[in-house]
Amino acid sequence: MTSAEEIAAQVELLENVIATAQRLVKAEKDKSKITPTLIAEKVRLAATMFAGDSPHVVDEGKAVVTLIQRFSHWIGKSTTLKDNAGHFDWLTAARKRDWQYWRRYGDFLESKLSDTVVEGLDEATDDILSLLEDPQRGDDWDRRGLVVGHVQSGKTSNYSGLICKAADAGYKIIIVLAGMHNNLRSQTQIRLEESFLGYETTIDRDPGMPIGVAEFGEDLKTNSATTRAENGDFSNAIARHFHGISPEERPWLFVVKKQKTVLTALLAWIQKRVADSTDASTGRKLVTKLPLLMIDDEADNASVDTGEQVFNDDGTPDEEHQPKTINRLIRQLLHSFSRKAYVGYTATPFANIFIHHKGATAKEGPDLFPSSFIINLAAPSNYVGPARMFGKMTKEGRKGALPLSRSIADHYDPEKGTGWMPPKHKKIHVPTYKGEEIIPPSLQEAICAFVLTCAVRELRGQGGQHNSMLVHVTRYVDVQNHVREQIETAVRRMRQKITRGIGAQEQIDQLRRLWDEDFLPVRDQVAELSPVEDRPPTMPSWDDVLAVLPDVLDDIEVRSINGTAKDALDYATPGAVLKVIAVGGDKLARGLTLEGLCVSYFVRTTKMYDTLMQMGRWFGYRPGYLDLCRLYTSPDLVRWFGHIADASEELRDEFDFMAEAKLTPEQYGLKVMSHEVLTVTSPLKMRNAQTLSLTYSGTRPQTILFHRDAKIQQQNLDAVDTLVGALGKPWSDSPKYSRDGDQDSWPSARLWKDVSVSKVLEFLGSYATHPNATSAKALLLSEFITKMVNTGQLRNWSVALLGGGAGEGDEHIFPGGAPSSSYSIRKTEDPVDPEKVDPKSFAIGVLTDPKDEGIDLNDDVWREALALTRAAWKPEPSRGRTSLPSFPSGKGIREARRKLGGDSDCGVLLLYPLTPYFYKDKVTPERLIVPGWKKPIMAFAIAFPSSDHSISVEYEVNLLYWMQEYGPSE
Repeated sequence: MTSAEEIAAQVELLENVIATAQRLVKAEKDKSKITPTLIAEKVRLAATMFAGDSPHVVDEGKAVVTLIQRFSHWIGKSTTLKDNAGHFDWLTAARKRDWQYWRRYGDFLESKLSDTVVEGLDEATDDILSLLEDPQRGDDWDRRGLVVGHVQSGKTSNYSGLICKAADAGYKIIIVLAGMHNNLRSQTQIRLEESFLGYETTIDRDPGMPIGVAEFGEDLKTNSATTRAENGDFSNAIARHFHGISPEERPWLFVVKKQKTVLTALLAWIQKRVADSTDASTGRKLVTKLPLLMIDDEADNASVDTGEQVFNDDGTPDEEHQPKTINRLIRQLLHSFSRKAYVGYTATPFANIFIHHKGATAKEGPDLFPSSFIINLAAPSNYVGPARMFGKMTKEGRKGALPLSRSIADHYDPEKGTGWMPPKHKKIHVPTYKGEEIIPPSLQEAICAFVLTCAVRELRGQGGQHNSMLVHVTRYVDVQNHVREQIETAVRRMRQKITRGIGAQEQIDQLRRLWDEDFLPVRDQVAELSPVEDRPPTMPSWDDVLAVLPDVLDDIEVRSINGTAKDALDYATPGAVLKVIAVGGDKLARGLTLEGLCVSYFVRTTKMYDTLMQMGRWFGYRPGYLDLCRLYTSPDLVRWFGHIADASEELRDEFDFMAEAKLTPEQYGLKVMSHEVLTVTSPLKMRNAQTLSLTYSGTRPQTILFHRDAKIQQQNLDAVDTLVGALGKPWSDSPKYSRDGDQDSWPSARLWKDVSVSKVLEFLGSYATHPNATSAKALLLSEFITKMVNTGQLRNWSVALLGGGAGEGDEHIFPGGAPSSSYSIRKTEDPVDPEKVDPKSFAIGVLTDPKDEGIDLNDDVWREALALTRAAWKPEPSRGRTSLPSFPSGKGIREARRKLGGDSDCGVLLLYPLTPYFYKDKVTPERLIVPGWKKPIMAFAIAFPSSDHSISVEYEVNLLYWMQEYGPSE
């Protein structure tokens, strides 16, 4: 037996023992008795059962750890916004009684995942299916929805479950739109063969070897028009072999690329071979006897009609991936069926929400706006997402981030604009470091980290699992090939040194330094930040690591991932265990799962929310090796990923509140557009959105981008002084509240209540916000407030001046107050290196704290805000949510705020004096932020109450600024 066969046999034995022990543990009726001791007992029993069938010894310890984790993990409930107009409830227990596809898939999942996670998936897919229409309903119907997951969190498992249930319910044609490239389409086909078909597809499209769910039930004779082969997509040649589909047949599966040629062929075949009727008024061919379920994976990519031109690497227009064309073909496919359901899946729904909800044409039918429902999926408790990876922003800076990011700066010289990989380069660029065609030291270190990770995983008993490293530094294929060759050279030299012992000491010393200074301390730090059941195993000894290095280096291969199916198939080869460094660009950026991704080396310039999130292949599940994972990237991108984590959390909070209030998908759209940290997608994806429409009701715009200009800082300080002088004696000099015994106080704040709206408008008229701020624009805020006042809203205000930080600056006396040289500190975005400071502007990470929004709330309204927060809250460990909140969220406060002004509502203007210094550390002022300015830099936030009668305002999007600041959409 070869070593590959031996490894495969050992893995299969371990999986069998784990699956059997899991069933034995599940059989325990009293769940309180499921303890580590009971699990160990059942593992021993299961190992004994298989002892006679295999020459291999089972690693019982590993089986026990796996099962303890499985029985500790759980998944929260999904949240839904829906519009049930024209919809009939239909999904009952009786209807589900004899379902076979789902039973097979559920059993298949239970062999790999915890019961609670499978139950959560069962519940979530029931929720989605129930919002689609009953396929047995005979009249015309059209349901369109969006399922929002987390990046790399198991969306494929969810839509696999939905497909199984839809097939059981009676959907006959299932089309899965699987990305734009062969490798992702092929990967999706393979996953659906395992979860739905139960057999490997072959070139002649006859069923091949049984796989996946085949082990858990009979062959259901399901049809697949597409195969796992690189050329296995739908085409005109294939269409000639299929003459039609009768309603009595088992369902047909089509896994197709979002490509003009493919979708055109599929549309032509459906209209020619499958349509059974003609629309009397328009003459278009219609399928009336076969209900359609269309799943759109990565629904925000290519499906949305952006009007945006897509280009090939050589600069020619890419006709195959033209969003307008793809959008038109998808809509025509849907419009060819009288009974259809469309479900988009994405982690970044922003482009979809910008689709005009009333867009429709006679030939294409309605646009793809998710008018029927949007569902936010919860991630299982062991999911590592942006909130865990990058922490949460507080006034003192970012807290709780896993210590896994490493800043790199040697990939280019910012002054000369040259180097190994400058942010802007051409497709003929040849990467050089200090004049040589070699990789920079940071990439050399990243490769060393990957080698150590592979070694440790081997020694932790994870030798049968894949290990991947991602190198993502350019979109150009030719430049990627240069990078691959340089990495191959670096790996080859390392392999020769270690295995032959020639010049090995220097290489071993480099690895040892990384081991002692990075790997060992980080393991302990990750353990502290992880729940008990997910703490990483202990580290092996250095001597053990050294002993396995030659074999590890021998196994590592370097590949370019350029969109061919071959790249995706290798993970699925039985017995193959890959240790692969994958060099890629846009083909790697979306959807493609890199199994066992440990180390990422990532340099890109885009700051688009959705583009960045989709490139975050490092999110997901890292059982037993989270402490070994590393992200090497620029400080800029670490900061932007932090912004993304914050923006994502805020929008999910907004969603939860709106679901609690029973609002519809249409009402959610405006909220997304009003987020001030990131306008979250390319304006080109906002469909005619050179003009952006937004509402401020229930939001909290805050100034985070400022002019680096002393005159403007003086103007803003004067605006605050004028306002404070006009307000007279404060309602309180240091507001304090009992808050049910957990006292809230603002020792250095002044608070005024019952302030006339005219004073707030006067302040906004004289304060200069930065023109490139996305939503905290003084002119826009004034326009919104004025419009709301004209409808009888926002006439009553509170104003608070908040100080009390440890920042330094020249003494300043605000009218009516004592001298103050103590200003709040907010961490700035600027690098410490003065050469890299933007001469015209600077930014801060976050200005306000949710607590500050409650500075004028009496205890009764504060309790109401807390009750609203708790009603919308749901536990989700992957977002740091494990215990019921003890204080209201900013959103909860803004919901309660509408009750503050008696018959009206009440807004609050929060004024913050910021320190004028950059700080070397937390206590040492290093230099002035604004040249020549030592007084406080004034910032503000406004907490707007929620409103049932909100008004929107519009502003022009500066497209040139967008392209300069955020880079191109990709």
